[in-house]
Amino acid sequence: MSENDFHPGSIRRLDDVVEGQLQRIIEHPPADVWRMLTEPQRLAQWLAPGSVELRRGGAVRIDFADSGTLIESTVRALEPGHLLEYSWSSGSQPERPLRWTLDAVERGTQLTLTVRLPADEDIAKACAGFEGHLEMLVAALEGVPVHFPVELYLQARKAYQAMLAA
Repeated sequence: MSENDFHPGSIRRLDDVVEGQLQRIIEHPPADVWRMLTEPQRLAQWLAPGSVELRRGGAVRIDFADSGTLIESTVRALEPGHLLEYSWSSGSQPERPLRWTLDAVERGTQLTLTVRLPADEDIAKACAGFEGHLEMLVAALEGVPVHFPVELYLQARKAYQAMLAA
């Protein structure tokens, strides 16, 4: 994705949370994108080593060993092939729900990621990080995995910070 191709998602403030929503049209069928979100060997290609137990209440474990961050959560909502929701947190940390929605469109899949954080957390940083990981997801689907795109992250964070300041 070139600098001119970047279009940030949206951010809105709700009562005690902030919500970011990112969307991508991915030129692959929803079943392929779903496997990237849920299969351990594919999850590791674009996010981090982990596993998702595909049932409501199932365990979610994603291990960012390099940063020391471990996500240990449970599946909150599941419609196989279409919807997956879990919290981006562990233990007694505040809830940070992530909601992945996949819809078939003419060119492949519309992926919508909605992330909610407590109002005092940095939603611009979170959205920018997910912009980078979504770029990695698309590259992995194309069979050309890439390292985390730091320049995209920086550009996205600046764009999301500007949204919050407006």
